[in-house]
Amino acid sequence: MDRAISVKLSPALKASCHTCSLSNLCLPLAVEENQLDQLEDIVEQGRIYDRGDHLFDQDTPFRSCLAVRSGAVKTSIITENGSEQVTGFFLPGELVGLDSLSGERYACTAKALERTSVCKFPIEKLEELTSAMPELQHHMYQLMSREIQGSHQLAMLLSKNSAEERIAALLLSLSSRFQRRRMSGTKFNLPMARSDIANFLGLAVETVSRVFTRFQNQGIIRTQGREVELLDIESLRGVMPDFDRQSPPSPR
Repeated sequence: MDRAISVKLSPALKASCHTCSLSNLCLPLAVEENQLDQLEDIVEQGRIYDRGDHLFDQDTPFRSCLAVRSGAVKTSIITENGSEQVTGFFLPGELVGLDSLSGERYACTAKALERTSVCKFPIEKLEELTSAMPELQHHMYQLMSREIQGSHQLAMLLSKNSAEERIAALLLSLSSRFQRRRMSGTKFNLPMARSDIANFLGLAVETVSRVFTRFQNQGIIRTQGREVELLDIESLRGVMPDFDRQSPPSPR
């Protein structure tokens, strides 16, 4: 059953793809200006989820891909032993649900980490549109390819790297993603709790806290609550020298 009971449509947040500041990161990037109206016709814009609401649940019928407009989303799966495994964090302009395109049910659960607005792309209508727009279809293939690459890179990150390298990679990834949104890449708020970071990176919460403290004592970062300031990005890159080549999962 859909547990996102506080979903609502906000006219104030409803905006055209023509004017959306995230259009250069989202699906409109793949279509011509004169085709945007066709894309807008299928998009459900301005859906609001409060913190903790589920956008969709694992193993429920796959209905839509979602583009985050504001806020942040966490995806996770329930493993065979019944525990939660965090699989990704999604920021504005990123699409949630691409890992479900090959099936009829959602492959994971998506949960709002804070008050979040999304645009929904119903999959049936999107498939019709991609058939009529080769550029959009090509863009979807690219996004799916990145999803697969991200899964491979995450596996490498968790199997070979130390706790310091994993956390450095996550901070550098978030930094570059915030920069792509024309936001500060050196000072930002972490939308996720440290317990979610620990789960995602395969670490204990205490280990995450120790590494953050160590980085702060070394003058690499400054933290206050969930606010993080990267004081020495070069030193952070020195912790994770393969960051540019390996390109840690973004968003997963």
